Amino acid sequence: MQYNQPFLSDIEENKFSFREQIERYLMQWKWFALGVFIMLSLAYFYLRYLVPQYKAAITISIKDEKKGGISELAAFSDLGMLSNNKSNVDNEIEILKSRTLIQAAVKELGLNINYLNIGRVNSAEIYKNVPIEIVFSKVSDDFYKRSHLYRVESTSDSKFNLYADGGSKIGNFSFGQVVNHRNETFVIFKKQDQKLNWGNFTINIVINPVENTADSFKGRLSVMALSKTTSIVELSLIDPVPEKAEDFLNSLISNYNQDAIADKNFISENTSKFIEQRLELITRELDGVEKEAETFKKTNRITDITSDAGLFMQNASDFEKKEIEIETQLKVVKSMREFVSKSNISDLIPANILTSDTEAAGLIDQYNQLVLERNRLLKNAGPDNVVVQNIISKIGALKTSINSSLIQQRTALEISRNDLSRQNALVNGKISKIPTLERESRALGRQQQIKETLYLYLLQKREETAISLAVTEPNAKVIDSALAMKSPISPQKNIIYLGALVLGLLIPFGIIYLIDLLDTKIKSRFDIESKFAVPFLGDVPTSETHNEIITASSRTGAAEALRIIRTNLEFMLNQVPDGIAKTIFVTSTLPKEGKTFIAVNLAGTIALSGKKVLLLGMDIRNPKLNDYLDLPNKGITNYLAAKEGSCKDYIAKQNGFEDFHVFPAGIIPPNPAELLMNKKVDELFTELKKEYDYIVVDTAPVSLVTDTLIIAKHADTFVYVVRANYLDKRMLHIPDRLYKESKLPNMALLLNDTDTNKGYGYGYGYGYGYGVEIEKAPWYKRIFK
Repeated sequence: MQYNQPFLSDIEENKFSFREQIERYLMQWKWFALGVFIMLSLAYFYLRYLVPQYKAAITISIKDEKKGGISELAAFSDLGMLSNNKSNVDNEIEILKSRTLIQAAVKELGLNINYLNIGRVNSAEIYKNVPIEIVFSKVSDDFYKRSHLYRVESTSDSKFNLYADGGSKIGNFSFGQVVNHRNETFVIFKKQDQKLNWGNFTINIVINPVENTADSFKGRLSVMALSKTTSIVELSLIDPVPEKAEDFLNSLISNYNQDAIADKNFISENTSKFIEQRLELITRELDGVEKEAETFKKTNRITDITSDAGLFMQNASDFEKKEIEIETQLKVVKSMREFVSKSNISDLIPANILTSDTEAAGLIDQYNQLVLERNRLLKNAGPDNVVVQNIISKIGALKTSINSSLIQQRTALEISRNDLSRQNALVNGKISKIPTLERESRALGRQQQIKETLYLYLLQKREETAISLAVTEPNAKVIDSALAMKSPISPQKNIIYLGALVLGLLIPFGIIYLIDLLDTKIKSRFDIESKFAVPFLGDVPTSETHNEIITASSRTGAAEALRIIRTNLEFMLNQVPDGIAKTIFVTSTLPKEGKTFIAVNLAGTIALSGKKVLLLGMDIRNPKLNDYLDLPNKGITNYLAAKEGSCKDYIAKQNGFEDFHVFPAGIIPPNPAELLMNKKVDELFTELKKEYDYIVVDTAPVSLVTDTLIIAKHADTFVYVVRANYLDKRMLHIPDRLYKESKLPNMALLLNDTDTNKGYGYGYGYGYGYGVEIEKAPWYKRIFK
């Protein structure tokens, strides 16, 4: 009967067993424990000798008006003063990280000189509690560009031995004594601090180049803005000595502020000098312009051009009016003379057209009175009247006087007119010069105004500069002074131990995984079941002895596993008719997979159950039954080669068993395949099946020869033995092909030589059967037992 099933890849792959994988690694717990122990030990020694690192931080506020920074000089902004005194956070951060400031802090604190207390394993740096101090009074130009090492070994309270770089002794000196070494002169003082009770000590003085020390601090210094919207900046430094980190940060900020103040003062002082020089020059130029204006006014006899021009215009108008009046009076005088000369004795002369203050007006009044008196007298007396004649004489005399007075008045008016014309000409001349004078005056005024404005501007800037020098503010305000953390940030013991623990687990895991990955050998039934859907009989653990034969008293793992396999085989052979022997063929892919061991012990196990069993050695090319049983040298090959004789003559009964018989292979023939193709083989199996209950056949490996395939037709079932840690997984295609082509009837797999300690097998308690039940301890008890 055959139980041919399709290859697993054709139907469904077995599911990945996570538990199996866990158990596979748990079986290697010793390697994991060793890895964890080694890594934790390394972590302990690493932490033991690693110098802890501390972080110190200082928080400052940088004056940045763009981000709301308030300056102490904000009060002057209302006056328009100091408006250019601004800073930028990003620029100031770069300045804080500059090598110049860091070098200044290093030089100020002497951080390039380190004092190391010599220990048995490593040396620890001493910062503030150092018992000595070295002071250099003379060094070479390149002294601080090279590294130097001095070792001070105190021999008493007042003396010490001094050693140079290479360990060469310089000499024995007293503390405070001047030491001349090469081109350097220095003194080593001992501090008189009661707290520093060192006794005898050995201290290394390491002097590093200032630039190298500054670069070291620059690399460990972190400067960052706490927010994009504020001007708060945090400076942090990591150093083995927390006090040194604090002092360095405080010194760095102090130097930064001093440098900023010095820069501002430098600019202000230079500005002040420039302003003073310009003020002196502008003062001289302003004095010159004012003197020119004074000379201009004196020369042109003016005080204010606008008012003087108005006065000149007023005078010119008055002169013109007077001149017109005089012309009018001249015309009146001329008319009066003409009228007087043409008038007769009885005509009156007009008197109101002349000015009342002239002499002619009075004479005309007298003349008109006499004319009126004559005309009145003529009404009563004749023209020859003496009185009339006297009046006529007086009228003639007055007329002559009036004419003379008019002539005098005309002459006076002409003189006045000429004088007014001259004065008017002078005034008009001055008026014509006013535009030129105004232009010249404006030019002088413009120069004077420019000089005055520049003078006042320089005076204002001088005051601003004086105020800036008096109240120069620092760029940074310390919010939180430098403070180091109490606990070191490096190394972090918990993280290192955790990392060591993880590495201690991962390294063995990786190695085991890599070994498993590179190992192509079959390890467990999982490697087989993941490839086949073939019935799996079970696995047989490694035997305690190489040639173990199972007896009724055997309680080994291999014995119990074979009992389970015997029971499982009954299910494979349940359709074999009664009265005919159940034939079990045992084969393998390669030699040395333990097929003979399985065949011998399987036959013995069945025989112990009260069955009549025959072990048949059909591996006639390389018979191995003699390694397990005491057998004669004759066997199957002899029977098949003989022309006569009974097979019973070659069968031997095994001692210790009630009904266990063995038919050995016999001598190795020259033609094994041809011999197995003999008809006597068929006759042999027909005869033997009638005599025995079970026939167990040890056959040849199927991958090397065809012997097994020749006689496979006589098998009721095939037990295909696969040896763990021996057969390559790539060789599984052979049983796969044989199974799919049904060349091995009723084929079942058996895994041999499994190591239960490594989880490669399931032991005797696995499978279907009636094996002895032994209580299995929990995995954690089995690991730590």
